Amino acid sequence: MAFTLQIGEKAVDFNLKATDGNYYTLESLKNSEYLVIFFTCNHCPYVIGSDEVTRKTANKYADKGVKFVGINSNSANTYQEDDFEHMVSRMAEHKFPWLYLYDKTQEIAEKYGALRTPHFFVFNKKRELVYTGRGVDSPRDTSKMTVNDLDRSLNELTSSKEISVPVTNPIGCNVKWEGKEKHWMPADACDLI
Repeated sequence: MAFTLQIGEKAVDFNLKATDGNYYTLESLKNSEYLVIFFTCNHCPYVIGSDEVTRKTANKYADKGVKFVGINSNSANTYQEDDFEHMVSRMAEHKFPWLYLYDKTQEIAEKYGALRTPHFFVFNKKRELVYTGRGVDSPRDTSKMTVNDLDRSLNELTSSKEISVPVTNPIGCNVKWEGKEKHWMPADACDLI
């Protein structure tokens, strides 16, 4: 069983194709002060419900050197709409302000220990993990949101403050693993942790 990356651990490198047709690695993102890597997908109602809040957060911190990178690791055999072609069309339609990478082998999700979609990992200048967990406390219906943990952690990070709450439980659908179960959850689970 894989374990989720722990606070203080280094970002795991990758070499993944994005919806823009280019491949990206940690090295290719070195000019960004801070990095938000989040595991997401095309179909999950928790992702869809919180995408616009995530967009606002990404735009808010873009000029403070924060780069957002979404990674889709879901098996297209479980949900065909999570395949690369649907990723491309979704980005074309919504024009999200982040890179959208495809982890077809699911290797990167396993190395990060991604639990849910969405699941956020925030890294400092040294690419050390400083926050992991949910974006907001009500991602499926953000009209009921009372806490934006991602915004708070980025505000603290970009203000050179200590992260007050470095770990929260991600809320959303479980990662759809190819032919194997991980993280003790059934393949069709799409509920709260």
